[in-house]
Amino acid sequence: MGGLPFTAEQFYQVFARYNDVLWPAVVLWWLSTLALVLAVWRSPGISRWLMGLLALCWLWNGVVYHAWLFTAINPAAWGFAGLFLVQAGLLVSACRGPVQPFFAAHGWRRSVGVGLTGYAFLYPLLNISAGHRFPAVPTFGVPCPTVILTIGLFLTMSVVPAWLMAIPVLWAFVGGSAAYLLGVPADYPLLGAGVVLAWVAIRQSHWRA
Repeated sequence: MGGLPFTAEQFYQVFARYNDVLWPAVVLWWLSTLALVLAVWRSPGISRWLMGLLALCWLWNGVVYHAWLFTAINPAAWGFAGLFLVQAGLLVSACRGPVQPFFAAHGWRRSVGVGLTGYAFLYPLLNISAGHRFPAVPTFGVPCPTVILTIGLFLTMSVVPAWLMAIPVLWAFVGGSAAYLLGVPADYPLLGAGVVLAWVAIRQSHWRA
């Protein structure tokens, strides 16, 4: 299929296995992440906790989704697992110093960031409404909604460390480019989100120059 080393059917069977085996964890990820996002919305001073949860989400994707499940149909998933583990480490490192508060940005960045954050929580329902049947459907906690959530939250920050943005931007192009080939319309905004975050990174570098 378009140069991919697996078929769309094999791709969706990975999600079927993920949801069949791990559905309690999927529900827990959704509820705990939503609760913490709402808590940070009211109290930005606890942003460090949300940054830590993002690190756990990236770690989960690297180990559980990519290394354990996706490698069964795509050898490149080992490389993807490495990228997600690196990003998890970077997020943990960010927690060790002063953490820029989420939801502190103003104007279009805050609006777009909040919109993408909300979109990430609606992601499973959007896939089901597009015709995918559970359990063979991408749900919360897999790579693309995790990256959408991460980019959305980053956009709500007044300043984002450049070293935190590179891997989410890279995955936005990887996942976004595959969305059409694999029939995942809920992933279409991912490419645009990556372009916006890349633009923010470039703008920030010019401000500091």
